Amino acid sequence: MDVLEGNLSVGLGGGNPAQWRAVAEIAKEVKANHFNQAFCAVGWTRANLGTDEIHLNSMCAPCGKVGYVKISTGPLSKECAEPAIVPVDTAIAMIKEMGGNSIKYFPMGGLKCKDEMKAVAEACARNHFIMEPTGGIDLDNFREIMETILNAGVEKVIPHVYSSIIDKATGNTRIEDVKKLLAIVKELV
Repeated sequence: MDVLEGNLSVGLGGGNPAQWRAVAEIAKEVKANHFNQAFCAVGWTRANLGTDEIHLNSMCAPCGKVGYVKISTGPLSKECAEPAIVPVDTAIAMIKEMGGNSIKYFPMGGLKCKDEMKAVAEACARNHFIMEPTGGIDLDNFREIMETILNAGVEKVIPHVYSSIIDKATGNTRIEDVKKLLAIVKELV
């Protein structure tokens, strides 16, 4: 960790909630600076981290209803016939109570749920909460996603851009794409 200066993100592996326990257990041993977690395991993970200084997000999903999110993102709850759908402000309050720092809004599907994403951003702004838009973000929609979130007044955004900037042939991140994304961020903030 010294070599990385703490710059490591511990994730769920494609948002797979079955990995929640592995993330929570890693939190005991590795003090990375960013942890991703299913909604149901945020409190457990925060306790294992043993500090409030490390960033911990909580995965919440679009649900088809503007102003609401699905918090049943755990390995069992995501399969329930009746999902747990709550107002975004309520989800944020619960995440804060469990020790989370942000809402990881996943899977967005790019701009497929733009109205819902905007409502999540507005709630994050009202509650001074960090937003982590995730899923289907690429060079074509990155600017619009970021503009929508920033125009809503969100103070801190951590966009997750994954496979869309990976060269399929080599498996390497396309550095030119990263430079383009960074240029967009610099224009917007």
